[in-house]
Amino acid sequence: MRWRVRVGYPVAVLYWVLAWPTLRSIAFGIGLALIGLVIRALAAGHLKKDRELAITGPYAATRNPLYLGSAFLAGAFAIAGNSYLAGGLVVIYFAIFYYFVMRNEESDLKERFGSTYELYAERVPLFLPKFWGATYGAQPPVPGAQSQAFSFDQYKKNREYRALLGTIAGFGVVLLRMWIRSRYGY
Repeated sequence: MRWRVRVGYPVAVLYWVLAWPTLRSIAFGIGLALIGLVIRALAAGHLKKDRELAITGPYAATRNPLYLGSAFLAGAFAIAGNSYLAGGLVVIYFAIFYYFVMRNEESDLKERFGSTYELYAERVPLFLPKFWGATYGAQPPVPGAQSQAFSFDQYKKNREYRALLGTIAGFGVVLLRMWIRSRYGY
């Protein structure tokens, strides 16, 4: 898992070199990024890391809503870059590393929460959301579990605002790339 960050930096640089962003591609990317940020924010407001198994809110539809939100962010940058090569690079990086991250976390959660997690995993998909039959907080997918409402304090404790700041910075860099391409042609 430590390779995720090590490989991420050169992937970001290569993405930047290969990108041919336009105002239109950036606008579409920002729209998709907003969806990802909302998903991540909702998930972070339900997540009490290392203390409780999150199973309500977006966790009633997918066991990994934070990574689902990140997938929207990856897609947003793939679109904003306006290049099949740059976009493909981002998508491949995300798919490879986050699959293993999710599986690694799944093993940790099985060890930590045992049969409760196993029952939850039987009822809620790993990544792609379950829209039909998901309860979204009214009734947790695990019998006996407590329903938990979104908490803005929990969102702040999880420092999810960093995803917003990183996304803003990332789009700033994409805008810079667009300006360099339009001004100097490279």
